Amino acid sequence: MDQVKIGRYLQELRKEKGYTQEQLADHLNVARRTVSRWETGSNMPDLDLLIELSDFYGVGLRELLDGERKEKEMNREMEETVMKVAEYSNAEKERMSKVVMRFFILGILALLVNLFMEFNEIAGTAAADFVKGLTIGIAFGVMLLGILYLTGYMNKFREFKLRLIGRK
Repeated sequence: MDQVKIGRYLQELRKEKGYTQEQLADHLNVARRTVSRWETGSNMPDLDLLIELSDFYGVGLRELLDGERKEKEMNREMEETVMKVAEYSNAEKERMSKVVMRFFILGILALLVNLFMEFNEIAGTAAADFVKGLTIGIAFGVMLLGILYLTGYMNKFREFKLRLIGRK
């Protein structure tokens, strides 16, 4: 613990607050000389005064004891981390949206093929019946996928799959 560094930091905080040593001493009910000793590093405030100073200056106790600002740096790092997570999340959502959109287009095409076959009365052969059944199945499956995606169950299925294969 570097008392001189802590003292300089206490002085910096006091000046930022616009207080003189005398005003701070009056606020804390200590002598001006005591504040001066803290700021030169020849003495340290008691724990109860450190806590009071921490509250008064609006800084963390760890920050006071380290004699330097930490929260802004930690907030910046936290913000960068959150932004990276948000970017990753947005990219993942965009990828999933593209996949769902492709399936949606496939479902529409399947439904159009089925309607074309129905209106042109193309039926009777095993192949035609198979294609009609397949196109209705695809359209129904795509509808289910859309519902799963919109309700959030698709993400739950994906997480379950990742746990099964050991990637998460």
